[in-house]
Amino acid sequence: VQLQASGGGLVQAGGSLSLSCSAAGRTLASYVMGWSRQAPGKEREFVAAISWTTGSTYYADSVKDRFTISRDNAKIMVYLQMNSLKPEDTAVYYCAADTSYGSLRYRGAAYWGKGTQVTVSS
Repeated sequence: VQLQASGGGLVQAGGSLSLSCSAAGRTLASYVMGWSRQAPGKEREFVAAISWTTGSTYYADSVKDRFTISRDNAKIMVYLQMNSLKPEDTAVYYCAADTSYGSLRYRGAAYWGKGTQVTVSS
C-alpha cells in the first residue's frame, strides 16, 4: 500500500487544518487507515483511525471532539479534519494503514506515508 499525505501547514491556535491521504496499491477492504504524529523529541503517537469497511472511527483522547477522521471510498482517500488546534498539536503527521487496528494503534502500522508538518502557533 502506497500512502501520500498532504495538507499540513502553519495555523494559529484555535484554527483548523485538513489533512488528506491518498492510498494505492491494493484493495483496502480489510484495512484500517489512520493518522499518527510525532512531535520533536517525542515518540510517535496514535491520533485517529477509521475502518475502511465499516467506517468505525477511533481517536486518541487528546484529539477527541476536535479532530474528525473520514474516508472517501470512491477516491480512496482518508481525511483528518483538525479543529480548535493547540500548540501541542504541532508535529509531523503520518498517514498509516494496517489490517489490524491494534497493530496500527499500539504496535506500529504495516504501511506508512511520508509525513506532513503541522505547526500551531500560540
